[in-house]
Amino acid sequence: MRKPKLLDLFCGAGGCSVGYSRAGFDVVGVDINPQPHYPFEFHQADATTYPISGFDAIHASPPCQKYSRLAYLHPEIDYPDLVAPVRERLKQSGVPFVIENVPDAPLINAITLCGTMFNLRVLRHRKFESNFLIMLPGSCNHWGRMAPSKGCYHTLENYDFITCAGHNYKRADGALAMGVDWWVTREELSEAIPPAYTEYIGKQLRAHIVCARSAPENTSEARFTTANSRKPKLAKSAVEDKL
Repeated sequence: MRKPKLLDLFCGAGGCSVGYSRAGFDVVGVDINPQPHYPFEFHQADATTYPISGFDAIHASPPCQKYSRLAYLHPEIDYPDLVAPVRERLKQSGVPFVIENVPDAPLINAITLCGTMFNLRVLRHRKFESNFLIMLPGSCNHWGRMAPSKGCYHTLENYDFITCAGHNYKRADGALAMGVDWWVTREELSEAIPPAYTEYIGKQLRAHIVCARSAPENTSEARFTTANSRKPKLAKSAVEDKL
């Protein structure tokens, strides 16, 4: 059986893509910026207009600045607001999709994942919206020592968790905390999603696709078969009495 093919829009350095690959997908990434460390097939293009047909599933991580602290710190900047238009485009694709973004993004019926749910040493909450059911792995477990957000260099030697944001941590510590096992820069780590998040989602997505493929193509015939299977069957003697 061929691997299902997934399109990762706004893929960045490949955090989400690697997770889906670990879950069994053949992944293609698209980003408007060059991504020299992206580990799979990559196309430098505008993710808002890139052709989305021919894929079994689509993931999208639109720019998050509009919904992050940056929007409050820099109100003079008009950051792109792409969640709604991306959602409408993915709906038209007719395939399962996932949209990822920061906690304050306007996602619908989204779940929130945290590194502690996957025994990672990073506290990075991200929301995921989908058009199929995703079960939660459990709740957050923010135990242990957490480095202050300001005025402190984050190291795994001194703290149980680090945030992997900005420039106040070692690249090697960030990669270890996030479960990133391919080469990326510290700047790329700061914007990446831990692959464990989409590996978890990807396994449920793949199961959803397999179930959809195995379902009867003729839905009316399926309903007819199901309805008939529910009818009570008469015993042979009873049938003969009616003849």
